[in-house]
Amino acid sequence: MQVGYARTSTADQVAGFEAQKRDLIQAGCEEVFSEQVSSVAQRAELENVLKFVRRKDTLVVTKLDRLARSTHHLLMIVDELEAKGVALRILDFGGAEVDTKSPSGKLTLTMFAAMAQFEREMMLERQREGIAKAKLAGKYKGRTPVAKEKIEQACLLRSQGMKVTDIAKRLSIGRATVYRVLKGAAQ
Repeated sequence: MQVGYARTSTADQVAGFEAQKRDLIQAGCEEVFSEQVSSVAQRAELENVLKFVRRKDTLVVTKLDRLARSTHHLLMIVDELEAKGVALRILDFGGAEVDTKSPSGKLTLTMFAAMAQFEREMMLERQREGIAKAKLAGKYKGRTPVAKEKIEQACLLRSQGMKVTDIAKRLSIGRATVYRVLKGAAQ
């Protein structure tokens, strides 16, 4: 069985999210797990799909960055899949398709994952340098603080049992902001 996993970082990425699901279905996926959450956040649907897949299944994603946040994370997922006898198939891997059923597919995946992580780390380093330069020039102000009113509303809504996603939607702030606000309020 081919099982798909689709992910976007935010709920605003509707077109990309729908395109992923469409591509996974066209690729023959009988089940598609999907979520709209940052790669660094807890990803319940990724955990669910990893529990769901069985021996001889293939986990299918449209692109590598939809699945893993680092080479280490990718290799952990691949090891978990291999232990279960499950293959990984990436539909668009730099213009080609990669499947870990073959040794060359595994090699290609590992090498490109390492290069992708290297590029991300270089981008973050350039970003930090740019921020430091902007701070010195007095042009970088940082993130706009969350209004005290929204902090109080978030805490109140949470105490009433509302879920973080619903709080974020109601207050028009990100889920990560809600988590940060709630964590700060608890301290």
